[in-house]
Amino acid sequence: METANRAREVGMTQMLCRNRVKDFAQWKNVFASHKGAHLAAGLRLVKLWRSVDDPNNVFFLFDIESMEKALGFIRTPEAAHAGQASGVLDGEYHFVEDAGRY
Repeated sequence: METANRAREVGMTQMLCRNRVKDFAQWKNVFASHKGAHLAAGLRLVKLWRSVDDPNNVFFLFDIESMEKALGFIRTPEAAHAGQASGVLDGEYHFVEDAGRY
């Protein structure tokens, strides 16, 4: 357990998210406007993708300072409001870590 906690502290844990949105351009504008809030919450955007089959299905990956801090951020009323304002229809997030290669 100690090793897992240390891995989180040095940023080896990431948060992988998916949002299905009404309109990608609208969502991206709102998402980008929250960069400062993301950084303040210990979230650093690593990558942003769109589905080829459905461009309104968005995936993004954050490096995180800690799971607790990330959860604190995404569970705030402000985060829920930002999701509504940006047109999020549904979404999910997962905390992931590197599992190596095949």
